[in-house]
Amino acid sequence: MHTLVFLSTRQVLQCQSAACQALPLLPRELFPLLFKVAFMDKKTVVLRELVHTWPFPLLSFQQLLQECAHCSRALLQERPSTESMQAVILGLTARLHTPETEAGTQPLCRKHALRVLDMTGLLDDGVEQDPGTMSMWDCTAAVARTCIAQQQGRTAEPGLDPVPVEVRVDLRVNRASYAFLREALRSSVGSPLRLCCRDLRAEDLPMRNTVALLQLLDAGCLRRVDLRFNNLGLRGLSVIIPHVARFQHLASLRLHYVHGDSRQPSVDGEDNFRYFLAQMGRFTCLRELSMGSSLLSGRLDQLLSTLQSPLESLELAFCALLPEDLRFLARSSHAVHLKKLDLSGNDLSGSQLEPFQGLLQAAAATLLHLELTECQLADTQLLSTLPVLTRCASLRYLGLYGNPLSMAGLRELLRDSVVQAELRTVVHPFPVDCYEGLPWPPPASVLLEASINEEKFARVEAELHQLLLASGRAHVLWTTDIYGRLAADYFSL
Repeated sequence: MHTLVFLSTRQVLQCQSAACQALPLLPRELFPLLFKVAFMDKKTVVLRELVHTWPFPLLSFQQLLQECAHCSRALLQERPSTESMQAVILGLTARLHTPETEAGTQPLCRKHALRVLDMTGLLDDGVEQDPGTMSMWDCTAAVARTCIAQQQGRTAEPGLDPVPVEVRVDLRVNRASYAFLREALRSSVGSPLRLCCRDLRAEDLPMRNTVALLQLLDAGCLRRVDLRFNNLGLRGLSVIIPHVARFQHLASLRLHYVHGDSRQPSVDGEDNFRYFLAQMGRFTCLRELSMGSSLLSGRLDQLLSTLQSPLESLELAFCALLPEDLRFLARSSHAVHLKKLDLSGNDLSGSQLEPFQGLLQAAAATLLHLELTECQLADTQLLSTLPVLTRCASLRYLGLYGNPLSMAGLRELLRDSVVQAELRTVVHPFPVDCYEGLPWPPPASVLLEASINEEKFARVEAELHQLLLASGRAHVLWTTDIYGRLAADYFSL
């Protein structure tokens, strides 16, 4: 539903030239809604002029594009329109080339000039969809081009210094875009357009390039470092980690493939691991740690004991955890603070099951998000875990994809989870009943790749739907879609 104010605003923007002429006459309290409507309806001429004449110190996408009293549509949950994003950037460029006395809807004093353009929080689903929308990679490139162009086009005209603006963005970089982004970060130093990175994700980037980028980032802005597909090993990580540790406000660190290098003598590997642990102890604000596909067997206590503060999100997917690792985690100060836990790819079917259940018990009061994909949990293990699992009263998301569960097991899970009032999403596997000729126990690779009987699965879906309806839980999503945007980011919990 839209309010009358929203509908009136949309009508005003139908004629963009007239709307631009009217902006100086409109109360500045209308600018936030004008921005949302213009962004939504791709009124690019108006959008550019709104940014150009923005009367507040802050223009924040997270504030302006969320659900509001006038419009329930949350634009941050959608891929942004390329046209609208380009219009914002053009408006920023125009603003930077406007003398301070001319900026705004009327002559403004310095304290009213736009100081911060916060473009963080845009949807980053990693899926190429409508070419009319802009991915995070495209957004990074567009902002980088603006920084470089601004530096190249600077002139030293007295009395016409542009109003400096800090642009906060989430940056994505790979081998192809590294040189371009590095030039943009260098260009923003001493420029009226100051680029500040909130979240950095680097994919398949060589060690020296990663270090070079980290050295260019503002230590006061960075919230997350996410290094993906870099396969650094302990040797590479020992080079990078001191550059990451200088970001004292870092709240999230996501590393992958941290393991020893078989080509090195073991003493070197141990020295690198001890150095890595010492650097991890420097973080004072870290709340999320992801160590996916890292060999941490028997070493989790060493890693977690070095941290200064309890974690709220811990991702240990495919880390070959041992029972003693899970026992330590259950007894640690981290367990009682965990909101998000990912143990995917760790076999929890044998001797790890009991310590895993102890960990669930310890985290039950705070846990919101639990990911257990490909953990070899069959009906027997699931049923024995249900009593402690259902004590997680605040749980919103449960991921069980890739486990050898039958329809009978899913049925019991659905019935017992009725007591979990906050549960909204369950990502479940295709029941083993829907496969033909499965080996037992079936390897995860077979469950992920083998064909299912579509007719049998249709009956499964129908039964689950009826059970949800009968229990008054039709609002809970039960799905096999592991590629949907269902798993919550830590900062959105």
